[in-house]
Amino acid sequence: MDMWIIPMIIVVAIICAIGLASTRKWQRSDAAVDGQDSAIPKAIEEHPFTLNPIIWVILVAAMFIFIVIFYYATSSY
Repeated sequence: MDMWIIPMIIVVAIICAIGLASTRKWQRSDAAVDGQDSAIPKAIEEHPFTLNPIIWVILVAAMFIFIVIFYYATSSY
């Protein structure tokens, strides 16, 4: 068994959890009534990218890739 199978399974589980959480949040959102949405919360208005699940998935995958590259770069010496 390869040494990266377990860490990759953990990363895939985290990515699935992010997708599940964002899907649940999306399903709980209220539909627009009479063509008007509800007000945007202040936290999202100030930092619109913090709750974006795509950014979190990219961040988790990039961290995993960085760890793998760092491991092989330092073990080659």
